[in-house]
Amino acid sequence: METKDAFLVILPIIAALIGSYFTYYFTIKSKKSEAILKFKEEKYANLLILLQGFVGTTVSGEAKRKFFEEQYKSWLYCSDDVVKAINNMVQLVKASKGEKTDIQEGRKSIGNIVLAMRKDLLGKTNLNYNDFQYTDVIEDK
Repeated sequence: METKDAFLVILPIIAALIGSYFTYYFTIKSKKSEAILKFKEEKYANLLILLQGFVGTTVSGEAKRKFFEEQYKSWLYCSDDVVKAINNMVQLVKASKGEKTDIQEGRKSIGNIVLAMRKDLLGKTNLNYNDFQYTDVIEDK
């Protein structure tokens, strides 16, 4: 068997092995990215629900405690922009020293958090903090 014939046999086998490896690698990478995105989406949804306790008439100490518990965990998975937006809101809460925060500043702060989460999940957005509409839900007595 000549060298040329050996290449005709070995080359397709090597090409198939390399192709299989790349297919496997990109499939695993894609599944991992998908799992991370789903995880972040669930965690961001939890944070978003807990943000309801910070502005308007639905301010709740219990919701704030739960939010801060989740916020500590968020350092493990949030993007830098989300962490910074949350820190800005926390500074706003601290500056109010137990009094109600300015509703407009609070809504802006929360809108910025939601926007940062959206950018982290979607990559880009044309919305701004004003586009997030916060609605107070008041129970009938």
